[in-house]
Amino acid sequence: MVRAHVTTDGWVLIAGAATIVHLVAMRWCMPTPKAKQRVSVAPFVGLVLLVPAAVVRGYSLSHTLYLYSCVLLAFVVMLVPVRKRVMADIVEQQRKPWEKVPFNVVSLYWVAFSFTGCVIATVCLWPVLE
Repeated sequence: MVRAHVTTDGWVLIAGAATIVHLVAMRWCMPTPKAKQRVSVAPFVGLVLLVPAAVVRGYSLSHTLYLYSCVLLAFVVMLVPVRKRVMADIVEQQRKPWEKVPFNVVSLYWVAFSFTGCVIATVCLWPVLE
């Protein structure tokens, strides 16, 4: 099996780039200032929660940054293709908070399918990047 060696400094750069891509893409997907604010804070909250959990489990910083990058990019893959429908649902839900907005079936299937693909890719690439 071919192994790719990326240094910890390399993973810091990759995680930084993944954070920027995530922030730009997710803010583009969100229709309201409140939603944009929530997705802007999410990567930093995720980093604060992920690093201690990974350290407790004994993962290296490189593996932790790999997982962090994969999670951020998975959200981009899951939401950007169905952006218009997600935006419309968010706006409708905020206009009518007392009513439950039904899930769009195509969006729901896309998110489930792409999430599965991202998990499989993350797991398959883990040994290659050790």
